Amino acid sequence: MPTNTMQAADSDSRFRFGSNWLDYAKHLDSARIAEAEKSLRALLQRDRLDGLTFLDIGSGSGLSSLAARRLGARVMSFDYDVDSVSCTESLREEYFSGDPDWRVAQGSVLDSEYLSSLGTFDIVYSWGVLHHTGRMYDAIRNAAARVNSGGQFVVALYRKTRLCGFWTIEKRWYAGASPAAQRLAVTAFTGLQRLAFLLEGKSFRDYVTNYASVRGMNYIHDVRDWVGGYPYESISPAEVDTFMKDLAFEHVRSFVKPYSVGVFGSGCDEYVYKRRTDPR
Repeated sequence: MPTNTMQAADSDSRFRFGSNWLDYAKHLDSARIAEAEKSLRALLQRDRLDGLTFLDIGSGSGLSSLAARRLGARVMSFDYDVDSVSCTESLREEYFSGDPDWRVAQGSVLDSEYLSSLGTFDIVYSWGVLHHTGRMYDAIRNAAARVNSGGQFVVALYRKTRLCGFWTIEKRWYAGASPAAQRLAVTAFTGLQRLAFLLEGKSFRDYVTNYASVRGMNYIHDVRDWVGGYPYESISPAEVDTFMKDLAFEHVRSFVKPYSVGVFGSGCDEYVYKRRTDPR
């Protein structure tokens, strides 16, 4: 399930990601922050980020930016959603008040002029964001262009499944539905997932209780994000690899989920690519 957003659709057709993350921030604690740091270490295969610059595209709650700053990186965070920007700013003020090495702004990954003004970075990070822009390939291209020569691009994108068409329709409906209908959709999703766990002989309660171990996230906020996350696109690992190689990046590592039909969502595959320094 995703975490952040930034997209090209008009404001009436997009999910209010920022509102969801403002609510999530109320549940943030030291354990969730530690899990976010653990996730970054696993993706980058390093314990510290001292001396490195880190661009968080679609900062959402601000949790990943906070983790990067705590690991020593100089951080630039931005998001399209003004509530997400507010959430990130609040997190910065709580943990790094007045810190010049953590900047927060409002902007769009689809705005090439804005992105160019930011310069380039050692690490460009975008978790669960670029598939919510309405122009995923443009967003990937624009984000990757902010990576230094020899730098790393860390991105998480929805896996393509057979039910992506259904989820596109559902999410578009959700974006225009009443609050009561939206709550009903979330209740139906969690009820069906609870039933699936029961039929498989697994503990749904344990799954929800331990959900913070997934990058410090919260189950119900991720469900809202998944059920409502529109615009929505998806991509296969092979398609990611082909596209990134065309952009002069080489694969470093990835964490790819086992293929599923997508009944309860596609989930995000995580990728780390490095910008090539040779001219080929």
